[in-house]
Amino acid sequence: MSDVTRYPAASADAAADHFSRRLSFETDCSDVYHAMAQRQQDFVLLHAIGSPQSFARHHIPGALHLPHAEINAQRLAQWPEGTLFVVYCAGPHCNGADKAALNIARLGRPVKIMLGGMTGWQDEGFAFNVAPEA
Repeated sequence: MSDVTRYPAASADAAADHFSRRLSFETDCSDVYHAMAQRQQDFVLLHAIGSPQSFARHHIPGALHLPHAEINAQRLAQWPEGTLFVVYCAGPHCNGADKAALNIARLGRPVKIMLGGMTGWQDEGFAFNVAPEA
């Protein structure tokens, strides 16, 4: 018996519940990219780390810069209550998106993390907004 089958798979109902819940917390780079490319962006994409200068040099197109430490009710007040926020950071090695998502959720707002962050975006071959060299 392999380690794969040593523990029986969950029931179909339990698996459906589990994966549905995961998708309620997470999205991925491809889904974000295609929503924006098809002009179906029904969320606010937040770059949750770094300085304004680093954001200006390199970020995902369409993202707004709002570091996790600056997320508060006053900053989020510019968007209607039901607005979905999708947050990202540098990548799997960074927890800035988790911190941003936690802050947003604690303010009672809907939020998802974009899995992979900038590393995932790059791995998918999607372009960044990059400032020209000075």
